[in-house]
Amino acid sequence: MEKKKYKIDMRVVENTALGSQYGLLKLVPASGSELPAIEAGQFVQVEVSDSKTTYLRRPISVNFVDKANNSLWLLIRNAGEGTRHLTSAPTGKLINVILPLGRGFGIPDTAGKRVLLVGGGVGVAPLLYLGHELRKKGFAPEFLLGARSASDLLMLEEFEATGKTYLSTEDGSAGEKGLVTTNSVFDYKFDKIYCCGPMPMMKAVASLARRKETDCEVSLENKMACGLGACLCCVEKNADGHNVCVCTEGPVFNINELPW
Repeated sequence: MEKKKYKIDMRVVENTALGSQYGLLKLVPASGSELPAIEAGQFVQVEVSDSKTTYLRRPISVNFVDKANNSLWLLIRNAGEGTRHLTSAPTGKLINVILPLGRGFGIPDTAGKRVLLVGGGVGVAPLLYLGHELRKKGFAPEFLLGARSASDLLMLEEFEATGKTYLSTEDGSAGEKGLVTTNSVFDYKFDKIYCCGPMPMMKAVASLARRKETDCEVSLENKMACGLGACLCCVEKNADGHNVCVCTEGPVFNINELPW
């Protein structure tokens, strides 16, 4: 059964720059209504009303849902005209959002299993909320975060407060030097791996998971226009060779569903 989607005007209550390329946007419903239920791994479509050249909504992963303050967190990379307007949105600004969209991460039935959450770059965004949801279910999530250098690691304090955190940087300025897939954490046995980041990184993590016979889910970041499965611009081939819409049948997929 398809879950209900909402089109909501939301008010910016905080917008924090994270380095020169990223912003953490915190939004609350302008009407004061309670946020609908949102799963870790789902995303939202954000309208950029004050940009004359941005005609389509921007798909943004849900970074966190602060239920105590009824706020939605979005970690945004300044990648163009649309996201530039979002990362510079002033406090009090109204932004229209469609949510929640897509299929989120699956949480194992048995608490106590060892889970690793792997993120690269802005791909760390959905893993913070997932980590909190896993903790609520009795798990002790562990994170592996990768970036080019220490200055590119995002929301490190929040991740470290949520679970044991391992780091990989390409220049060795924090954690282990190299790509996330060479991190020594993979010497340990995990019951499940979650991953989000650049496609080559996710495919490499998926390959590691297959060799270790470890259940693994990945969150794809295909380009999306509508977020509702109508425009077909986010289509991906599944393991059976059929086309699937990442925005509706994903963005989270088990690696067994993909031809990797």
